[in-house]
Amino acid sequence: MISLFSKNNLKKNHKSLTSDSSSTMDDKVDWSQLPIELWPKIGKYLDHHIDVLRFRSVCESFRSSIPPSLPNCPSFPLQIPHPIHFSLNSHLNQSTIYLIEPTDASFNSNLQPLAPSCSSSKGWLIKVEESKNLPLSLLSPISDRKLSYPRSNNNTAFKLWNLLDYRVIELCKSYTIEKPTRFSSSVRKVVFYPNSPWNSVEDCVSCCIFQEGKLGYMKHGNEKWKLVDDKNFYYDDVIVFKGQFYVTDRWGTISWVDVSSLKLIQFSPPLCGLGNKKHLVESCGSLYVVDRYYESSENMRGNDVGRRRERESVVECFKVYKLDEEWGKWVDVKNLRDRAFILSNSCNLSVSAQELIGYQGNCIYFRDTFDVRMYNMDDHRITTVDFFPSIDKTLWSQLPWMRC
Repeated sequence: MISLFSKNNLKKNHKSLTSDSSSTMDDKVDWSQLPIELWPKIGKYLDHHIDVLRFRSVCESFRSSIPPSLPNCPSFPLQIPHPIHFSLNSHLNQSTIYLIEPTDASFNSNLQPLAPSCSSSKGWLIKVEESKNLPLSLLSPISDRKLSYPRSNNNTAFKLWNLLDYRVIELCKSYTIEKPTRFSSSVRKVVFYPNSPWNSVEDCVSCCIFQEGKLGYMKHGNEKWKLVDDKNFYYDDVIVFKGQFYVTDRWGTISWVDVSSLKLIQFSPPLCGLGNKKHLVESCGSLYVVDRYYESSENMRGNDVGRRRERESVVECFKVYKLDEEWGKWVDVKNLRDRAFILSNSCNLSVSAQELIGYQGNCIYFRDTFDVRMYNMDDHRITTVDFFPSIDKTLWSQLPWMRC
């Protein structure tokens, strides 16, 4: 199991937190000296559950200043109507990708060093799936495969991983619809917003892309999903960007969803990229489209059979475009510099390769039918990234696990 709390920390009435290791200041900040009336105001600005958890773990006074969340905030798995068969109940599952960075305290951890030859300031990615009554599940950030927990030296018990000894930064959330029946493949991607400890679930909305390319919408509490723009069957991707749902169609035209009228508002000119599938990625506050090209030149979008062939096709290359919002035009991106794009089935994200162990800048990481692969935008080569099905002390120092 992953231990989120430290008994020593919880027993202390107050705790002094050191500044970031990258800071040149050596002074400690005694948070206990803050005026008590400021604590709940600070806590209410924490929009991520992990930040609220760490805030409340500082000391008893911090813990009593704010609740863990509102009583009716979203809790996962969240029961929802099935997107296709409304008489069936399904569940929306949530996973979170975190950046884990070492601190001075983590050097005393009972885990082996991640990579002794690498800079101690570099972190790694971890994906965690939540459940009400089960332990947290570790997933691969790219392939979504389940990973085993690290075990102790004698291999008889799980190691305790105290996250208070690390700097934990939430990068993004992803969502999947539970697969209880043979109709599980009806949805290709689903997103959910807003999701905060201080939001009521009745205020939350889900958007999904069906396998055939239709766009679905549901406000939680409704009995069934609705179609948005039922005349278009060629949507490729949907994300949450600046508090709105944004979608792209097969031609690379980006629109945002007006949830009050369920109408699409065109946000960009058509990209007219010739690739087979468009992916939306937010990077450093800007919106990108990653165009995926398959080796086969056949148009694979005509029907469901085509969709199956698309999933089995071999990726030939990617092209990346950035939306210039000020001028309303697309910019052809040849170099991502330090950034690495991750395209998974449930979410896309951009990370800084300089901050991570095992990732390379100017590369796109993705999964095909069987393997995790990396596309290098410098030489346009595609290489396979090794995947390890378990985590133990011998794997902490092996870089490919950090990517898969």
